[in-house]
Amino acid sequence: MNTIIKQIKRIPLLLLGLALSNGVNAQQSLTLKEALNYAVQNSVNIRKAKLDIDAGKYKTEEIRAQALPQITGSASLTDNLIIQSIVLPGEIIQRPGEVIVTKAGTKYNAGAGVQLNQQLFNQTVFTGLKAAKTSESYYKLSADLSEEQIIEMVANNYYSVLVNRQQLNVIDTNIKNVQVVEKIIANQYKNGLAKKIDVDRISVNMTNLLTQREQILNAIRQLENQLKFSMGMPVETAIVLPSTELTEVSQLPAMSESINLDNRTELKIARVQKDLYSLDRKAKISEYYPTLALNSNYNYSGVSNKFDLFKGGNTTANWFDIASVGVTLKIPIFDGFATRSRVRQADVNLKKVEEDIRQTKNSLNLAYENAKIGLRNNMNTINAQRKNVLLAQEIYTSTQNNYNNGLANLTDLLETENSLTEAQNNYNQALLNYKIAEIQLIKSNGNIKSLLQ
Repeated sequence: MNTIIKQIKRIPLLLLGLALSNGVNAQQSLTLKEALNYAVQNSVNIRKAKLDIDAGKYKTEEIRAQALPQITGSASLTDNLIIQSIVLPGEIIQRPGEVIVTKAGTKYNAGAGVQLNQQLFNQTVFTGLKAAKTSESYYKLSADLSEEQIIEMVANNYYSVLVNRQQLNVIDTNIKNVQVVEKIIANQYKNGLAKKIDVDRISVNMTNLLTQREQILNAIRQLENQLKFSMGMPVETAIVLPSTELTEVSQLPAMSESINLDNRTELKIARVQKDLYSLDRKAKISEYYPTLALNSNYNYSGVSNKFDLFKGGNTTANWFDIASVGVTLKIPIFDGFATRSRVRQADVNLKKVEEDIRQTKNSLNLAYENAKIGLRNNMNTINAQRKNVLLAQEIYTSTQNNYNNGLANLTDLLETENSLTEAQNNYNQALLNYKIAEIQLIKSNGNIKSLLQ
């Protein structure tokens, strides 16, 4: 039942994938949530991480096989082209003092057999099995970490595209304003009320704006391609990001003084690595232990001087069988201190991973504190730039009115226009920085996957 429900939940995402792959001509509106869910299903890194999970399961099965009975079969057929001779003393046939040379064996030999080996006690194998199971947990956590990293990357790329589109809107608005002024100056020049230098200056300004627009447009295309690549989407697919996804920011989210690191995937991975090194040390120590194995074999052989081994009853071949069962005990006595050296190397690895865990904790706390600082700073910048944009807009409108009434010169108008553009771009950049810091804060709290919902 749960499987059916999961499949039903995937239907909208599969439909989205089909729609996005229909071709370049049909543009698709892609929200942040849809982009993230698409990336989780189609990212190459996530798919490879999931394949690592399967590989880990197969590795466990391989190691488990060492603790299971090992059965092998064998068969042989031999044509002794030259039969070995042996030398016997003549005394065995009452001919003392003579040497008798005779053939030993037959021309044709055939045989078949089966052998069984079962580990009864082998601490190295048993420890290896525990390590393999722990490795499965490691691969699962690695897949989770890959998913979190892809979510973070796609979200950052998504907001980068939106902010650059906002900057494109700013440039387009400025171009419209300059076009109005350009018409006014052209008419004034025709009527002898404006100088040619004013016409040239406004023309230069228009050219600069058009150049900036082309540069921003190219940057948007590159950012969109980067976004699609990070999602695992064909780069040639045409997409449209709703501008409503870049919302205004009015207040800071709740932020605690410290965070609980136990649910961070990076720390979980470091702890699993410590478990693996501990098991590796146990495996090295287990080399001191004796091993006990059950072994058994059965063989059925036939010999003949004619090639009639398989003719049934009418044959000169003689067939006989042999079977045995036993146990093998191996006791390590002295290996030149090789095992001791391997154990000490494992001790060093354990100490190193403990240092890695300490550094990981510090790194995660650093990321959280930096995210809080970034959010507060960018919130202050957003509030300041929001007021600055309104003020720059008022100054530009006032200067434009004064210019139309002959109370301000063109230099003043162009300067106020540049100030308005700079203020708007600063506001958009602060908004992008805030969104990136917000993603970092969500990640620091271990809730990055909440963006999928």
